[in-house]
Amino acid sequence: MNALRLAAVVLLAACASNQGTAKVSEGTPASSNPLLQKWTGPQGGVPPFDHVKIQDFKPAMYAAMDMQRKEIERLVLNQEKPSFENTIVALEDSGRAYSDVSTLFDIWSSSMSTPEFQAVEREMAPVRAVFADELVQNAPLFARIEAVYKDEAIQAKLNPEQKRLCWLAYTNFVRAGAKLDEKAKKRTADINQRLATLYTEFSQAVLAEEEGIAVELTSEADLAGLPDSVKQGAAAAAEAKGKKGQWRIANTRSAMEPFLTFSTRRDLREKVWTNYVNRGDNGDKNDNNKRISEILALRAERAKLLGYATHAHWRLENAMAKTPERALQLMEQVWKPAVLRVGEEVKDMQAIADKEAAAAKTAKFKIAPWDYRFYAEKVRKAKYDLDENEIKPYLQLDKLREALFYVAGELFDFSFAKIEGVPVYHPDVTVYEVKERTGGKVVGLWYFDPYARDGKQSGAWMNAYRNQERMKGEVTTIVSNNANFVKGEAGKPILISWDDANTLFHEFGHALHGLASNVTYPTVSGTNVARDYVEFPSQLLEHWLDTKEVLSKFALHEKTGQPIPDALVAKIKKAATFNSGFATVEYLASALVDMKLHLAGDKAIDPDAFEKETLKQLGMPSEIVMRHRTPHFGHVFSGDGYSAGYYSYLWSDTLTADAFEAFGEGKGAYDKIVAGKLRQFVFSVGNTIDPAEGYKQFRGRDPGINALMRKRGFPVTADATKAVH
Repeated sequence: MNALRLAAVVLLAACASNQGTAKVSEGTPASSNPLLQKWTGPQGGVPPFDHVKIQDFKPAMYAAMDMQRKEIERLVLNQEKPSFENTIVALEDSGRAYSDVSTLFDIWSSSMSTPEFQAVEREMAPVRAVFADELVQNAPLFARIEAVYKDEAIQAKLNPEQKRLCWLAYTNFVRAGAKLDEKAKKRTADINQRLATLYTEFSQAVLAEEEGIAVELTSEADLAGLPDSVKQGAAAAAEAKGKKGQWRIANTRSAMEPFLTFSTRRDLREKVWTNYVNRGDNGDKNDNNKRISEILALRAERAKLLGYATHAHWRLENAMAKTPERALQLMEQVWKPAVLRVGEEVKDMQAIADKEAAAAKTAKFKIAPWDYRFYAEKVRKAKYDLDENEIKPYLQLDKLREALFYVAGELFDFSFAKIEGVPVYHPDVTVYEVKERTGGKVVGLWYFDPYARDGKQSGAWMNAYRNQERMKGEVTTIVSNNANFVKGEAGKPILISWDDANTLFHEFGHALHGLASNVTYPTVSGTNVARDYVEFPSQLLEHWLDTKEVLSKFALHEKTGQPIPDALVAKIKKAATFNSGFATVEYLASALVDMKLHLAGDKAIDPDAFEKETLKQLGMPSEIVMRHRTPHFGHVFSGDGYSAGYYSYLWSDTLTADAFEAFGEGKGAYDKIVAGKLRQFVFSVGNTIDPAEGYKQFRGRDPGINALMRKRGFPVTADATKAVH
């Protein structure tokens, strides 16, 4: 990881880091540590997963840090006048070994987190923080960067990408504290070290709650209402825990959501829901409230040291939104119509619940959060004659993976071919070579890790194991998609929900963003863009799931092999905005609480109390909880990445809705001309240009939010046409 990318990491806390020292190497010599060897194999080398041993991580990390220190020392001691080549490019080229080791370390953190690894992670987190601050607070190094950035003669000779790289180098170092006095630098470093410890503890506590808490079902009566696919997954989960003949509902979203949607056992729905929403909030060793309070206080102090009013102002300065006020403006414009829509949704659900209670001669009850998905499904069936169980047999995971490849081929001319013999970190992982169909140019590798297991964080995400670049020759990218689908019976297709299919397309959009990258320097490659822009390509790809081409070719019935009927597709499209109130409010509640927590400045925060009071002030419907409650809000408290930035999904979806309408204005979803512009100005440029300018070049204008309101079925307002630009 070069120092410029590491400066960005300091800002985003993409690498866990805490307190401690990185001054002394220890352990296995670099010459014999397998984690430090040059990657070998196809496409310029692949991660050596078959040689990873947890005991090698610590010595490899220390050795890689020392290697980068020597590289930076040579850069700083260069007696030649600072130039783009001997300073910015040299900075880009530093830290290759550290980047490779960090890639492997972070994969183990997210996907193979055993107790043995977690101990190493806790120890190395502070060490990594010290190292990050050591680089960005290196005064002679920053002096050279500043000299190049401010030299008009040098800048006049650079191309736009090189100018952007200089600006990022200078800006990232300044934002990380390069201009502070020594006392402030020391305090900033101390804060970063402590924060990294807290981030690691937070993540490990949530993982412990997900792995250690579950609802165990022991009788057929406990399975009432569940479709076979959910039963099979629960049975497999129980068997994996040595409880064959029982069923286990894990404490993860992928297990929770289908249970709440279909189970007719209201008592068990409440139990599963309660376990899930209380992760990190149970008053035990895994309770995250004190950690959150300290994180917020430290972030506020750091922001003040760096010259910003609040952490939110610091985080958004280089985002598309620029200020927290603009992000709040967008969220508040959407919040009110979304809450009104929830009221309509609840009214429909309550009517069904009351009718059922009357028919069964049982006491009426008010719709509670653990009832929402269950009765929403009943309303969908009543209003649209659409049943999730009617759709699911057509959504086979393997077929949908083929659909991803089809869309990538039609939009970007990519082809995917499975390859064998490439090392993987778990047998669940498969590897695909990606080429351009026209001409056969190699684009990169795509790793796919789809299944839930112990030691793997919940949710879905994309990683870049290596960024595309051509600084010293062509280097292809290596990306991965990771999910947590529940395995069923061996030999049977894995069926997923429509929402999960959307998530599959979403994360593949991130992968395509990396695979389509066509830049020179790794720091500005692929998904290394502003936080509130990075979700734009991924959310945009979701629009291709329900295209006729995808559904007719890949939505095939698990038993008959027949494509999904046109009549069923018509129902899906007719119900496209169904439950949009719930989805929007659930998400926006988390985004608004996140922003308001970080606008509170140095005010002491009791997370539970703040969450409760903020939601009350917002008028949060009692039938819904935040998508991510504060004590397990990993986006925000397992690192700085989405802190004061969870609004990004809405900001990006505003662009997404507007951008997809460009295809509608053309020849449809697979319009080659529009797709070509999308690749040229959005997917391939990385961070080589300002994202607002890139979007404008693609669309021909700035976006407004009316397309978003249409997409979600909310009223379009005259004053919302230029909310995002």
